[in-house]
Amino acid sequence: MSPTTTQSSTCHQLACRMQAEPAALERVCQVIRIRGFRIDQMQVVNEGEVLAITLQLTGDRPVSMLCSQIEKLHSVLTLTLAGQQAPARQTA
Repeated sequence: MSPTTTQSSTCHQLACRMQAEPAALERVCQVIRIRGFRIDQMQVVNEGEVLAITLQLTGDRPVSMLCSQIEKLHSVLTLTLAGQQAPARQTA
């Protein structure tokens, strides 16, 4: 029998609008990965010159640090933390 460990992680919903330029979406995904978050769901709508991105993320780290890093990307126009849900329990 192997021991079970319980991890709690928090779900976050972000709404981001950024300039539609080559590799913009890749840069956002890279920042999310480097900051230790997992993308559970993503919706991207191309509105001509702007990408409207809705993200559902899971992670244990402070989301404020992630938001700060995403806002530093030169192509980001707006970033909104849409909602925060209670920690989800997972067993491994």
